[in-house]
Amino acid sequence: QVQLVESGGALVQAGGSLRLSCAASGRIFSINDMGWYRQAPGKQRELVATISSGGSTNYADSVKGRFTISRDNAKNTLYLQMNSLKPEDTAVYYCNAKVMSGVFQRGDYWGQGTQVTVSS
Repeated sequence: QVQLVESGGALVQAGGSLRLSCAASGRIFSINDMGWYRQAPGKQRELVATISSGGSTNYADSVKGRFTISRDNAKNTLYLQMNSLKPEDTAVYYCNAKVMSGVFQRGDYWGQGTQVTVSS
């Protein structure tokens, strides 16, 4: 099995910054795409940003230029640097990883979520 543990969520004022982390552990042979998603109250979960194993990134239009996704493959850790935060960024942020646990074993894993609250 594979576990994803997020950290770094907090209450912050508009215009502030936060850095989220997501550490993957367990039976990991390799990790392909990783990503951050978020879910605000009463809304569906939405993509924030993704990053491939080679470092190619993709961002939601709403966070382009403010958020930066990165990963440390040696540590199996994913990061999200969030700058110029806005109240509309308030949500539970979830980490996702597509993990190979063996040559023919692949899984799609989610973390438990970390709360980000941006006050105006």
